[in-house]
Amino acid sequence: MRQTFYILNKFQVLLFTFFLSLLSIPYIQAQAKRKIEIHYAGKLTIDEGNYPGAKVLTRDDSQQVQIKHQGSIMWCDKAIHYGKDNFVEAYGNVILKQGDTINMTSKYVEYSGITELAFASGDVVLTDPNSTISSDTLYLDRSKQQAFYRNGGTVVKDSSGTITSKIGRYYMDAKKYQFVKGVVMVSDSTTINSNFFDFYSDTGYAYLFGPSTIVNETSKTYCEKGFYDTKNKTGYAVKKARIDYDNRVIEGDSLYFDNNKSFASATNNIKVTDTINKSIIKGHYAEVYKEKDSLFITKRALAITIQENDSIYMHADKIMVTGKPDNRIINAYYNAKIFKSDLSGKADSIISNQKTGLTKLINLPKFKSSDKFSTQRKPIMWNLKNQMTGDTIHLISNTKTEKIDSLLVFDNAFVISKDTISENGYNQINGKRLVGLFNDENELRQVNITKNAQSVFYARNDKQELIGIDKAKSGSISILFANGDIDEYIRYNQVDGDMYPESKYPEEERILKGFDWRADEQPKSVADLFKDDPPLKLPVIKGLEDYVPQEDFVDDTMIERIEKSNNSTTSKKGMPSKASRNLPKKIKKEDATPQKAVPLKKLTKPTKAIKPKGVTKK
Repeated sequence: MRQTFYILNKFQVLLFTFFLSLLSIPYIQAQAKRKIEIHYAGKLTIDEGNYPGAKVLTRDDSQQVQIKHQGSIMWCDKAIHYGKDNFVEAYGNVILKQGDTINMTSKYVEYSGITELAFASGDVVLTDPNSTISSDTLYLDRSKQQAFYRNGGTVVKDSSGTITSKIGRYYMDAKKYQFVKGVVMVSDSTTINSNFFDFYSDTGYAYLFGPSTIVNETSKTYCEKGFYDTKNKTGYAVKKARIDYDNRVIEGDSLYFDNNKSFASATNNIKVTDTINKSIIKGHYAEVYKEKDSLFITKRALAITIQENDSIYMHADKIMVTGKPDNRIINAYYNAKIFKSDLSGKADSIISNQKTGLTKLINLPKFKSSDKFSTQRKPIMWNLKNQMTGDTIHLISNTKTEKIDSLLVFDNAFVISKDTISENGYNQINGKRLVGLFNDENELRQVNITKNAQSVFYARNDKQELIGIDKAKSGSISILFANGDIDEYIRYNQVDGDMYPESKYPEEERILKGFDWRADEQPKSVADLFKDDPPLKLPVIKGLEDYVPQEDFVDDTMIERIEKSNNSTTSKKGMPSKASRNLPKKIKKEDATPQKAVPLKKLTKPTKAIKPKGVTKK
């Protein structure tokens, strides 16, 4: 029984060995497929002294050395093939092709059949159907279908232009480039500068992160997060966004621009600066047409004309600025208001010509009110203690001295000032037309009322004692003011008039027809310009996703491949395989992500390069 058992056991062992060999065939075949194959060489040399364990292959006069591996073919003038390490070094006029998509030329290539990582140096050029990469050194990971350079490179895209950067990564499957540090893209009409630049070669879409500029013949756009369509020349910016035209600077939380039309629109916290006319326009939605010299802004729109001593502020539901730089016209529509420290006004519409210095306050045509007793809100201006209304008001400024020169009121002119002492007393003048003249301190000094002038004055002596109430009609009236109070007045062609003691003057006679005291409407500060506006809710700007830094080129999957290479080679124990040579270092943190401004003293200590885990440098 023992012998039979022995025979049976021996048979079982042989049978097990046979089945095991059958199972091992696919593994052996797979290993064979992963091996680098030499398909042609003009000459083979064994030189154990210089190249232990390697074969030296050189070309002949007919053709180069030809090497194949996993669907790729490489040609070179000389190759050193380490068969057991599954590794090859290629020298001289090296060409590496992968199907119909990838073609790389260089002076030198080293390639591992285990990691499928190629390192190329010397005038490296990699082309695919979408673009061409040029660099002095380049890494090609065939397993992940990625190309990588970190010592400067150039990418040429026919329809989009040329891109240069210090660090570049190409994701072939996604047709995406990721450039880092010193990125410059130049096309026929546009130059883009950035430190972090993602680019999709099939669509021409570019994403900019960190301080970036887009410059063309008509504008310069700055942002720290933005998008640009290089094919259609449109884009938007959402962080510290700014567009500089020849004479305008546009800033806002979000900017959209179309460089084909020289058009830009802005949303939220907008500021448009006119560098020639020293004016600023603010609001929360704006559109600018550079070629048409047109600007439209709304949502708390505010126009500021900057003057050396006292700027002028204009607010309305909508503001339109038109005209060439030397002839800008500001149009403020609907609930328009104007404010200056010593002058303010209000009307349906205010139009200001910066060249002539003429500002018009007018009311827009409206349907008549069904209430026959309602009072029409006429254009109105206040200067110190005086209120002036009329159908149309013109304010004329001296553009050289930046001072107000005169005031014109057309039709139904009415001037009111509250008496300094009487609780319900008002000095009043009305007539067909008003001409007001200002002194050098921008104070209303003289007012002339012409045609059908009427007046009510509270006459006082030097001690400010009330003498009486003077009411009269005349052809015209000329009044002199001092510190906002009536100093003296002269009537011309008086029709009738008399002075009555206050106690004997009827209440109903103290008010002229058309009287409308509107002191509660007077803006007394810039903030008052907005007090009648409805609540404003700004839209939430979604913008762009935050920048995603490049993952390490030598990542966990590559480290696993390298470790497999280390375990499968004949190198001495503890020594790295040839596949570990020339691996790129990990990108420094400051190179990988956009950084905030840091004081210089904090940058004096150098940052050490971080070595990839599990990889040793030979």
